[in-house]
Amino acid sequence: MGQDVRRLEEELERVAEALLERMGFELVDFQKAGHAARPLLRLRIDRPDSQPGRGVTVDDCAIVSRELEQALATWEDLPASYVLEVSSPGVERPLRKRRDFERYVGREIAVRGFAPLAQGSKRLEGVLLGIHDSETGERLRLLLANQTEIEVPRSAIASANLVFRWDASRSGKARGKRRRA
Repeated sequence: MGQDVRRLEEELERVAEALLERMGFELVDFQKAGHAARPLLRLRIDRPDSQPGRGVTVDDCAIVSRELEQALATWEDLPASYVLEVSSPGVERPLRKRRDFERYVGREIAVRGFAPLAQGSKRLEGVLLGIHDSETGERLRLLLANQTEIEVPRSAIASANLVFRWDASRSGKARGKRRRA
């Protein structure tokens, strides 16, 4: 039973990713929750070229939702009572794939480890300096607030996301950019 559920989740993710790509979007995150009788399919989408203030709109989410509902209408393994949620990734966008880490080099991120990552902490924040392959797998390079540069194995990371500083956005200095007069 567990393998059947996992297979269904993987197939749903593949179908969603292919559909989104054809529509000019990318799948940022896919989660299946709920229960067997009423599964919840939660998708976060983005545009491959999105910039702050020019990302996914509510209308984009509605269009994707309608297209995805049509694609899922023929699925026999998916109960008709499923719930579909489509949203933007938000200002603290999750980083899931290698391309996400490559895209946001130079930005401040937060990572949460399965176990302590560095300095005895399971959660770290710092500027993403890069991602590279090593003999033991992919590794992220981070510059912490105390100017310490560290490397973290990607396999040790439970979750990662962009960090948005509300105070910096009000002063026009969010993400190192200044507001024009």
